[in-house]
Amino acid sequence: MNIDVHVHTDSTEPTAVLTDSNGATAELTAATIPELRRDVIARLIDLARQQHTPYTVTISEPGEQPARLTITPNGNVTEEPAPAPTPAPLFPDLPEDKPAQRPAPAPIPPMPTGTTAQTPPAAPRFTPQPIGHAPTPAPAAAPQPQAAGEPMRRRPTREDLIASQPMEKPAPAQQGFQGFIRRASFGLITPQPGQDELTYRAEVRSVQRSLAGPKTIVVLNPKGGAHKTTATLMIGATFGIHRGGSVLAWDNNETQGTLGARSARLADEHRANTAVDLLQDLDRFNRIDSARFGDLDNYVRGQGEAKFDVLASDDDPRSDSIIDATAFNDLHTTLSRFYRVMVIDTGNNMKAPNWQAAVARADQLVIVSTLRDDTAAVGAALADRLYYLGHGDKLANGVTILSEPSAKTDKALNDRLDNHFRQITRSVVHVPYEPDFVGGGRFDIDRLKPATRRAWLHACAKIAEGLN
Repeated sequence: MNIDVHVHTDSTEPTAVLTDSNGATAELTAATIPELRRDVIARLIDLARQQHTPYTVTISEPGEQPARLTITPNGNVTEEPAPAPTPAPLFPDLPEDKPAQRPAPAPIPPMPTGTTAQTPPAAPRFTPQPIGHAPTPAPAAAPQPQAAGEPMRRRPTREDLIASQPMEKPAPAQQGFQGFIRRASFGLITPQPGQDELTYRAEVRSVQRSLAGPKTIVVLNPKGGAHKTTATLMIGATFGIHRGGSVLAWDNNETQGTLGARSARLADEHRANTAVDLLQDLDRFNRIDSARFGDLDNYVRGQGEAKFDVLASDDDPRSDSIIDATAFNDLHTTLSRFYRVMVIDTGNNMKAPNWQAAVARADQLVIVSTLRDDTAAVGAALADRLYYLGHGDKLANGVTILSEPSAKTDKALNDRLDNHFRQITRSVVHVPYEPDFVGGGRFDIDRLKPATRRAWLHACAKIAEGLN
């Protein structure tokens, strides 16, 4: 008996539709995908036991390769290998009922009048040797110089040998139905990962790529409420988690920003130092005899499991300190010695000297906008100004992140904004609505939905592609 299982995730609860060879159907629902996978396998085992016959099952899940299983009445679940692809015909354009026709040889052009044919040189004559005598060895030929136009011959190196090694097979599946089957069988069945998991692994590798020196990512949109601070926190967390640290999220507001207020604080943290405090003590980090990375803990705020640090802007209402271009450049030069990736949250004033200094130091520009006409219009004006200020190349290499401000998507607006920003930046990435971002409270990446974290990984993979 054959059963097809189609999993749908576009409704409120994940649903699996089971269809047998006779066309009979049944539906199963569950609160989560893992629970649905468990219930489907249990239901199929029960059917096999009731009918006393094995079942061949094909399970299709969005974003995954179909999994083919055999389920027996005694509860054994085995995976069937994928069918081998049908080889393409050697001559696809030739009709099968007609033999292939050889092309007629091209006629030899007549020799021009008055031209003498060139006689090829005679082959060297072999000189026989007397029987019983060893032949006289021919003198060793001198190495001939490389003829013009011939490909260069190169001695293979150790790198060539390493490059010739066969590609490693991907690790067994960890996600999707394939991952569930591997865990449910305690590793006895090890399916290959599906397409969605392979894409996930490729994006993680993109974020983890080696960098040619410290890199600076600058997050921009002069309008308040455009999700700049949210984007800065998510980019910092995603790079920190997958790169293992050495990532800084920096609030470069010329006066008071909200990055420090929204970042997580550890339970035992009592310090509230900011960029202004670090600027006042910057000389100690520029001296070889006193510069220590650990001393930066007194000025930045660690984000625990997210593995990145936050440098807050001045939040003292009594302070008149302003971070100008010189101060920004001094801080950037010093911090570049301690961090591999810096993500900079900018203020709302495009004419502020520290705003312009951040753009000048940027290796990657990120324009952020919610799916709103007013916020997107300010983002488009920002792109125009960057172009006229001579940052056209950075803009063309930039990434636009469009964020859903509510659970309901305006598809027409979404398509219109996507079309505009895709023509002025290298990539446009859409991130879903996240209720935890709405109130502007403390950032906690563990509270976010898996779809939110997955979308921001995709965004950060696109950002990493521009960090040459």
